[in-house]
Amino acid sequence: MDAIDPTAGPDPERPASAAGLDRRAELSEFLRTRRARLKPGDVGLPDFGRHRRVPGLRREELSQLAGVSVAYYTRLEQGNGRNVSAEVLDAIARALRLSDAEHAHLTHLAKPKHKKKPADRGTQRVRPALRQLLDVLDGIPAYVVGRRSDILAWNPMAAALFGDWGALPERERNWARLVFLRPDYQDPFVDWEQKAIDVVCQLRMDAGCYPDDQRLSALVGELSVKSEDFRRLWATHDVKEKTHGVKRLCHPLVGELELHFESFRPAADGEQSLITYHAAPDSPSAESLRLLASWGADATRAGV
Repeated sequence: MDAIDPTAGPDPERPASAAGLDRRAELSEFLRTRRARLKPGDVGLPDFGRHRRVPGLRREELSQLAGVSVAYYTRLEQGNGRNVSAEVLDAIARALRLSDAEHAHLTHLAKPKHKKKPADRGTQRVRPALRQLLDVLDGIPAYVVGRRSDILAWNPMAAALFGDWGALPERERNWARLVFLRPDYQDPFVDWEQKAIDVVCQLRMDAGCYPDDQRLSALVGELSVKSEDFRRLWATHDVKEKTHGVKRLCHPLVGELELHFESFRPAADGEQSLITYHAAPDSPSAESLRLLASWGADATRAGV
């Protein structure tokens, strides 16, 4: 098998294969981009400035920090993760200053587990009890998102906040499609760029876990062809998990809202997440949510 040139940049224009994402290329480009973002001074090494011919750390410097041979690391950065140990991956992750999410992504790429392909499992299903939980979260926008950023279930308050997803074809109930292919979904997010980054980072995590997922590969290919913003963000190879934070939204009826979100992974459904939004007590955003709840279906029709 031909080696991958570790000095070559990612090709954001290249659609993913219908058979799945190229795990060797993903591993190669992920390591290369993580190495390129580090400067010698970041890791306590001398920086010779203009005498450096490559951005970031050299492979030799990274190998020294990780305690592995240059030849060994080079093979790994060329996409050959066969027989690499968890201890070596841990050492490389520390040397590259990887986050927990990035460390997990590196492990998935280098030592993939033999999982049944998501494409072979049929439709993603939300447990009845989880649907019931959505319904009893009165006044709290909540939805369940699955693999590939598919929106699987939601409550009336989520529809009031984001629009009537039920009116969309099932294929279009997908955050990546909405964010990158629907211009009207740029308006609700005050910081649309950050929402787009979050979606791409989660897709990258899914790609690392399921490189043979043909539906995910097809989605990435379609978005790469149709959206310049997606191509730009996908080429960064960034990954992260957003478990909580603050989103600023702009609703056509109540204006701007500042909402806290929480993401929970049900123990029995690790590939699904329950996302909830709430406002600080007695805040203008809390009053806006109460208004949306009182308007019910009218608020849903006025959404995106």
